[in-house]
Order: sequence, then structure tokens, then C-alpha cells
Amino acid sequence: MAVPKRKMSRSNTRARRSQWKAAAVALVSCPQCRSPKRPHVACPTCGTYNRRQVVQPSA
Repeated sequence: MAVPKRKMSRSNTRARRSQWKAAAVALVSCPQCRSPKRPHVACPTCGTYNRRQVVQPSA
């Protein structure tokens, strides 16, 4: 296992951590009702997936 020889400075540590961030959730429009939904997931508004009715829409 690699062990660092020297202590990493605060500026180097913070520069490395500045790239460590969460990505925004990707959204696409539902082809049936045009509401935003996550890709590869059934639409929560109309309940369709791949242009087929797969679940009952939530109220």
C-alpha cells in the first residue's frame, strides 16, 4: 500500500477536492405527456415507459 512521504499542503488538498462534486440529475421529456422525467425510468406523471402503459400514474 502506498504511503505519502510528505504532508500535502492545504492548497493542494483544496485544489484536488474542488473537482469532487455531485452531478445534476439528468432529465428528459416524456414522449407521451412532455413532463420532465429521469431517463430509462417510467414516467411518474402518466406511467408510461417506451410508449407503453406500465404503471398506474401517481395522483
